[in-house]
Amino acid sequence: MAEKIIEASKIVKEFHDPVTVKVLKEVSFSVNKGEFVSITGKSGCGKSTLLYILSTMDTDYKGDLYFDGELMRNKKHDELAHIRNAKIGFVFQFHYLLPEFSVLKNVMLPGLKLAKLSTQEIEHNAMEKLRMLGIEDQALKLANQISGGQKQRVAIARSLINNPLIIMGDEPTGNLDSKNSNIVFEIFKELAAQGQSLLIVTHDQDFADRTDRIIEMDDGKIIKQ
Repeated sequence: MAEKIIEASKIVKEFHDPVTVKVLKEVSFSVNKGEFVSITGKSGCGKSTLLYILSTMDTDYKGDLYFDGELMRNKKHDELAHIRNAKIGFVFQFHYLLPEFSVLKNVMLPGLKLAKLSTQEIEHNAMEKLRMLGIEDQALKLANQISGGQKQRVAIARSLINNPLIIMGDEPTGNLDSKNSNIVFEIFKELAAQGQSLLIVTHDQDFADRTDRIIEMDDGKIIKQ
């Protein structure tokens, strides 16, 4: 039996403004360990809303979400924040690096927040991640002194620092040219080959076509998976 990292069961999400609109309609699926899954669909179909719920940042929904075999319902805000930091790595369309910090420090930040290891160990691990992504020579530069493609690689290194169970991405190649998009895809593919689970929301059909599985959404529902 494949180990399920995420299992969503009949997830329903409604917005009330002022009329009630159902944005997600009984969405059910799972992601297994080491699986590289993409979520595709037209703008407004509910992809990012779903990712927000799966990442435990939005708790206002109906249905059940299991993360690493554990039901997320009724967990306190602090518990969910800890799960996010310890078990989920995030990569967004915008890298959200702190410009006043070095590349190395940006990668270290989630590790320092989790505080499971010493600062020296976190720094060592951060350098390892940068080395793995081919940008260790940028470690001491300020985050605003490197190129867009390098910034996204730093964001990936940061997402890996706590050895998460899953990487979640929201349009991680949306701001990149085709060459850098391809570099990011190859990094993700290599991570999946090493057993890392990835769940990526993307508009890029070429990117999605090369993942292990595509979950296609339309009008708040999964129409193919």
